[in-house]
Amino acid sequence: MSEESKTPNSGDAPRKPRRRRSRGGANRSGSKRSGGTKAAGGVKIIPFGGMGEIGKNMFAFEYGGEILMVDGGLAFPDADMLGVDILVPKVDWLIENIDRVKGWVLTHGHEDHIGGLPYILKQLPRKIPMYGAKLTLGLLRGKFDEFKLQESDVDLREITPDDRVKISENFTVDFFRMTHSIPDNSGLIIHTPIGRIVHSGDFKLDYHPSDGKTSHLAKIAAAGLEGVLLLLSDSTNGERPGFTASERDVMMAIDDLVAKAEGRVIVTTFSSHVHRIQNMIRVAEKHGRRIAVEGRSMVKATRIAQELGYLVTKQPIMSMDQVAEMKSDRVVIITTGSQGQPMAALSRLASGTHRKVELQRDDTIIMSSNPIPGNEEAVNRVINQLYDRGVKVYYPPKYKVHVSGHGSQEELKLILDLARPKFFIPWHGEPRHQVNHAWLAESMPRAPQKIVIPQNGDMLEVTEDDLKIVGQIEGGVVYIDSMGRSTDEIGEPIIRDRQTLSNEGVVVIMALSGKKPTAEVIVRGVAGADDAMRKEIQKLTIDALQRGKREKKRLNDVRDDIYYPVRRYLRKATGRMPLIVPTVIEG
Repeated sequence: MSEESKTPNSGDAPRKPRRRRSRGGANRSGSKRSGGTKAAGGVKIIPFGGMGEIGKNMFAFEYGGEILMVDGGLAFPDADMLGVDILVPKVDWLIENIDRVKGWVLTHGHEDHIGGLPYILKQLPRKIPMYGAKLTLGLLRGKFDEFKLQESDVDLREITPDDRVKISENFTVDFFRMTHSIPDNSGLIIHTPIGRIVHSGDFKLDYHPSDGKTSHLAKIAAAGLEGVLLLLSDSTNGERPGFTASERDVMMAIDDLVAKAEGRVIVTTFSSHVHRIQNMIRVAEKHGRRIAVEGRSMVKATRIAQELGYLVTKQPIMSMDQVAEMKSDRVVIITTGSQGQPMAALSRLASGTHRKVELQRDDTIIMSSNPIPGNEEAVNRVINQLYDRGVKVYYPPKYKVHVSGHGSQEELKLILDLARPKFFIPWHGEPRHQVNHAWLAESMPRAPQKIVIPQNGDMLEVTEDDLKIVGQIEGGVVYIDSMGRSTDEIGEPIIRDRQTLSNEGVVVIMALSGKKPTAEVIVRGVAGADDAMRKEIQKLTIDALQRGKREKKRLNDVRDDIYYPVRRYLRKATGRMPLIVPTVIEG
């Protein structure tokens, strides 16, 4: 997932005002045809995720009875979503309309763009042609084993970031390369019978990328000159002025730290950050050090990237068993744990629980990432543990060991200037990022005629004359539990129960009705709980059982007669509202 990714708010961000500006100008309608049959109405656009959040990126484009899908990402939960591992878009609408889906294109291999696909694909009743670049499809295939998906279950079609693909009668897609923190990252020019739609993909305009392959801005410029009807553009750094620094700057900072390091160098970053991992390998080799990788996702991602030719090393990557045999000043370890995950390799090193490696005082730790918002506390905990062990720790912003993979305001302005869209949707950001991006667009000399900031699940329609919201689908989010393999939805009631258990505690009442009613009460996590409280709850329960027996009530009504008096008592006695679970069995 991209470095600035944030826990989503499940698409519930407050709707922002639709920003409009009417401007004239020749050749800006974006209506030049590229094939297909022009039908009544416009192109429908549905964001399943990615609006008001950074994560769960997924779009549907519909025209003339045909649907084109773009990406299928995941997001990570808020701290209060207890027991939830990841979030993926709800796809009921997609399943209902599956026969109209003609193709699915993938912009790049980050988790917030492809991580939801294993969950989604298992729900679909038929295969859909899925187009992606070599590394993107390689990372996706790497997920299939975990989810018992066979490649025969999907229809993967490899493209390059330069290809044009005719998806269907009404959709043709031009891919164009955009620099990001992962190779094979693409933007899209979607040709429709009523005009061009440009989807920027994630991007920054790095003029010194790790692989030497810069963005194909000429394709955006050519589309802008011919006419772009709608632009959807990455808003992640919509608040940040200037330009985003290059990966070369990170490489120089890490090079300096490795040159000074007396012992082992341990670097943590996102496992999908292939460009940075390649630069770390180059730095290590420059200083005569061997590379090892640690952490399940890091080992898997580097293996796939090596097999596909995206990571190049002079010597084989070492195992952690080999590290123990090397002199400490001859080693660089690249590991997982940049977000303070408790079971990740860096956390186990920091806590002294790693099975194969123990930190030494001459070790150097480089944290080459920013904390995802919401993970700051976990990351700080790991940093403090590392300091306690006496190692040297380098992390941003104090040290320039990380840069964003997303463009800042001057880069966003350049894309707007090249595309010259008639209409604009700021995408891929929290509300403040999208609104600042909208303001930036309004300040351009060739400002879009209309800007709309939708919510997840909104159905927009773009025509040659207007962009507006015309409805909503039954969207939402699927909560995946911590086992990480089930597509069963954990609903809001379950989340609320878990939050209540965490904050208020639980009271379990097991009651037996009959001639001599009895009750057992278990109280856990309730402030002020004591024997007197349990006895009072027991008394209230037996009173309800006896009353129910006299009045010949149904068991469900008896349960209610237990639940409400106990709730009132606990509220009065403790000021809290614990979860109350009464069970009544007829004796």
